[in-house]
Amino acid sequence: MTPLGYRRLILTRHAKSSWDDPKMEDHDRPLNPRGRRAARELGDWMASRDYEPEEVLCSTACRTAETWEVVAGAPLEVRPLVRMEPKLYHASPERMLQILRTAQHQTVMMLGHNPGIAEFAASLPAEAPLDPEFRQYPTAATLVVDFQIEDWGQLKPGTGSVMDFVRFDGRR
Repeated sequence: MTPLGYRRLILTRHAKSSWDDPKMEDHDRPLNPRGRRAARELGDWMASRDYEPEEVLCSTACRTAETWEVVAGAPLEVRPLVRMEPKLYHASPERMLQILRTAQHQTVMMLGHNPGIAEFAASLPAEAPLDPEFRQYPTAATLVVDFQIEDWGQLKPGTGSVMDFVRFDGRR
């Protein structure tokens, strides 16, 4: 749990999606088996670290919703408020910040898409993680960043403290 006077963001790019049906609309693409494994690994990792979101802001795309559903199957103690946000689908960093500023809970998980999520992640911390793939933000990448603010409306880019940055490829 995050101390009072702090806000924690768990920023996740959706897990690997399927390209099996070339006629399928991008918004409707589900996770592939590797993506489901990666999402399961992510959920287990979050539970092991006590990264328990109280609120989830999730793009309405099938692959982001499915990523959250698999993560939520992990042994998490908190059952968060889940807000499906159509405007997170291929959102710009500015749009993502605008949506995050509407969050009501202390620990928030946001699930979105590249390239916006990579740019948003890069803009948040005072110092970026040293991981060489951070700027690419591969599928199922997750940044955990804390802010010394009382309310999400106070969030300013470049002020976060990185707690973790991980990648899951679902190949294990």
